[in-house]
Amino acid sequence: MKTNIFNKVKATAKGFLPFYLFTLLPLMASCMNFEPEAEMSDVQVWNSPANFQLFANQFYGYTRDITSSTTYQSSVNDGPHSDLRSDLCCGSTNNVYSSGTNAVPEKDGNYTSLYTRIYYTNLLLDRAASYSDPSAIAVPVAEAKFFRAYCYFELVQLYGNVILVTKPLDLNSPELQASRNDRSEVIDQCVRDLQEAVTGLPEKANEAGRLTKDAARAFLSRVALYEGTWQKFHNGGAEATANSERVKSLLSTAKQAAKEVIEGNRWSLFYNSDLDTESYRYMFILEDEKCNPANLTTADNKEYILARRHRLEDGCGYNITKTYAANAVFPTRKLAQMYLCQDGLPYGVSTTYPENYSSMTSEFTGRDNRMLTTLLPNGTQYWDNTNNNSRTAWDTSDASRAKTASVITNSGYQTHKWAVERKVTDTKEAMDYPVIRYAEVLLNFAEATFELNEGTISNSDLDKSLNLVRQRVNKSMPKLSNELVNNNGLSMREEIRRERTVELVFEGFRVDDLKRWYTASTEMPQDLLGVKYDGTVFETVWPGQTHPRNADGCIIMYSNRTWAERNYLYPLPSDQRQLNPNLGQNPGWE
Repeated sequence: MKTNIFNKVKATAKGFLPFYLFTLLPLMASCMNFEPEAEMSDVQVWNSPANFQLFANQFYGYTRDITSSTTYQSSVNDGPHSDLRSDLCCGSTNNVYSSGTNAVPEKDGNYTSLYTRIYYTNLLLDRAASYSDPSAIAVPVAEAKFFRAYCYFELVQLYGNVILVTKPLDLNSPELQASRNDRSEVIDQCVRDLQEAVTGLPEKANEAGRLTKDAARAFLSRVALYEGTWQKFHNGGAEATANSERVKSLLSTAKQAAKEVIEGNRWSLFYNSDLDTESYRYMFILEDEKCNPANLTTADNKEYILARRHRLEDGCGYNITKTYAANAVFPTRKLAQMYLCQDGLPYGVSTTYPENYSSMTSEFTGRDNRMLTTLLPNGTQYWDNTNNNSRTAWDTSDASRAKTASVITNSGYQTHKWAVERKVTDTKEAMDYPVIRYAEVLLNFAEATFELNEGTISNSDLDKSLNLVRQRVNKSMPKLSNELVNNNGLSMREEIRRERTVELVFEGFRVDDLKRWYTASTEMPQDLLGVKYDGTVFETVWPGQTHPRNADGCIIMYSNRTWAERNYLYPLPSDQRQLNPNLGQNPGWE
């Protein structure tokens, strides 16, 4: 017999809480103790601050990661937030979510997992309400509120309206058959939880990987920006009056939360003068072993406000180097053309660096340095994690073990981000995954300011936010400014969005951004294109290319893509609707 998710969670926990707690705690490799020393009775679990903290430790396993068996958490591998479901890259098979052809599932592990996790945050908060010394458990209570908000935000992003539950339910609770709450109610709860989490969390974590006040503020900026722009663009567009006060409130919250992180001066963009333009790429593969020419480790990275930590003895559990070194994920021409030229102008607009396909690398000439390190130009020397092709000294002596990129396959573009260079067993790469990094906060501030101010932003606000991100590895590129935009016929909104896209690519933001901007209907049905082939050097060096081409001579990787209004939200799974007919279904999925 099928079980309603709320019944299932309660039945699992009732009478068996100690065993379930014991098996759920994540095996996160660090000096933190993430497992109880012994099974505890329900009374013992809540009898000391240490046990409250022990129970809260499991929540750190709820965040997004490089990959996970729960797909909502997989931001690099395929999952609801993955760029593989967007317009920026593709794989060897057509992704049904990217093409808009997914169907209503019978079951959905994302839905059930998130509510299971919410139950446990609610359980801690319920028990905390009667604890004799609230100040002694302030941190685990704050952690529970943060992760409850985290899980509910995931639900809203995926499904829109969802049932809001803020207490552990009994088996006969009427909420088990409730209708869904409006997404605004759920987001308001997320905002309250995060604001309250700020008060209970420390300014500085006493252990790497722990939440801080700034982590809650930073995540609040993400939540409020997402919902503020969703409400703005899904209710009539940029000039809409519907929900205008709510939109302003949310965007003000996003801006203020990001501002508080910025003005706290506790974080900085990762940059090292020895790595220089490679700083952006090496940031994502820092480990505790020697892994770069500057001999920096994870401890040198002050950009990750909250990270999913992977240590050497465990690794990341995913073959990320083989996936992102060269040719297992195929970037699209759209992504390549998003990278600015070094004069600060878009490719095709710049006259200093006009479109050029005279060689296999000419498209990369004079471009944003992130293009050269996120993608892999033809002929570039690179290393992977294999015995014969890994780096050992991180100097010129490693050249004898280098591979040379050959892009005449698939889309004609290749990836380099996320690929480690030291010898390490597949899936044992031990880089941290940035759940929240400072660059995102800076970009959140810029976008929230622009959208809040009715489409304007001062140069000074750009300089303390977005331009820091842009010039991290582009020291000579002109800043984004009102003068640059106005003098060249650009759109400030599009330039802000461009910066966000190229900075956060392959980190699980693009498809969510297209949804909240309400532009997926335009962007997602477009063909996924590869390099310009006809009339270029590729026609000569790649005679065996078999993909069709469009009217401009560009390789078509996938065509006949669709995007209906219903695709802005995922459908609710059939099994949960059968158990609770009051759930209803998202529009278009009936």
